[in-house]
Amino acid sequence: MVVYAGQGDARRTMALLWGAEERKEARPGPKPGLSVEVIVAAGIEVADAEGMAALSMRAVGERLGRTAMALYTYVPSKTELVDLMYDRAMGELPTSYPLDEGWRSAAVAWAHDLREFFVRHPWVLQVSQARPVLGPNEFAMIDTVTGILRGTGLEPERLRGVVAALVDVVRGAARTVAETRQAPSATGVSDEEWWRARSALLLEVAPDFAERFPSVSWLERGDAGPALEPDVPYLEQVARRTFATSLGTLLDGVTAR
Repeated sequence: MVVYAGQGDARRTMALLWGAEERKEARPGPKPGLSVEVIVAAGIEVADAEGMAALSMRAVGERLGRTAMALYTYVPSKTELVDLMYDRAMGELPTSYPLDEGWRSAAVAWAHDLREFFVRHPWVLQVSQARPVLGPNEFAMIDTVTGILRGTGLEPERLRGVVAALVDVVRGAARTVAETRQAPSATGVSDEEWWRARSALLLEVAPDFAERFPSVSWLERGDAGPALEPDVPYLEQVARRTFATSLGTLLDGVTAR
C-alpha cells in the first residue's frame, strides 16, 4: 500500500504543517476538547497499533471518543492528516550529532537512529518519497544529515546524491525488518515454519541447485558472522548485519570520493 502525500488542499495543508493556520479569536468559556495536535497524535497511535490500512477519520475519532465529523473543523480530511502525522512523527528524530570523531561516526549514528525510527513507525515507509510532505520536521531530517556530510568536503551536486542514497539504504533496511515482523501475523505462519518447509522442498525439486547457481551457493557457504543472539529473531539479526555492511560500504565509497 503506497500513500502519496500532498493530495489535500495545498494552502490548507502547508498552513497546518507550518503552524500558519489562521487562528480564531479567543472566545470566553471552556477551551475546545480537540486540537490539531491531539488529532494528529491519535492518528499516529492508530497507525502504530493497526497499520496504515486501519487509519481513517472515524478510527481516529473513536480513539478520541468523538465522531469523525467532529475532527473536520481541525483537519479537513484523511489526506491532510497523513501529511501531518508523517511530519509530526519525524519530529522524534535528533537534529544534532557530535562531530568530535568526524563526519563518518555521526553519519552512522544518524543512520541507525533513522532506521529505528522507521521500525517503530512502519506506516511511515508507506508514504511515497515521490512527493515529499514538505513539512518542517522532514526538512530538519534532511538538514541534519546534510550538515553531517558537509564534513566530507563534497560539492553540493554530489552530496545531494549521497544523501539520497543514504536515505534509500536506511529505508530499505527498515522495510525488511518491518515486513519480517508483520509476516507471521499477516500469513499465520512463523518465519521458522516457512523456511523449514521451503528449504527442504528446494533441495527436493532442485537437487542440482549448487551447479545451476554457483555464485548464490558460494555466498551461502560464506562466513556465518558473529554468534546469534538468543532473544532476537534470526532474520532480524541477518537484517541488522546486512544493514551494517551496506551502510559501511556506502560510506567507504564516500570516503574514497
